[in-house]
Amino acid sequence: MAEVRVRNVDERILAAFRDVARRRGHSVPEELRRLITEAAVRPRQELIARLDKLKADIFERGGLLPDSTPLIREERDRNG
Repeated sequence: MAEVRVRNVDERILAAFRDVARRRGHSVPEELRRLITEAAVRPRQELIARLDKLKADIFERGGLLPDSTPLIREERDRNG
């Protein structure tokens, strides 16, 4: 696992992290790992949520679209 060192963190910020970590029963490094992980995966989660909403909106406007596979096969077979 990689190691990261952060310098020049304001003491008040570090104290706030200590308080949060203590309330959650974590160490400061555990709490920072949790926050870093959340920040790293958030963009992907937000994209998935937007795509799910778009899919629901399209379904709401157009309903369930039919499977085009039989039509494509029929056209392919005709043109041989």
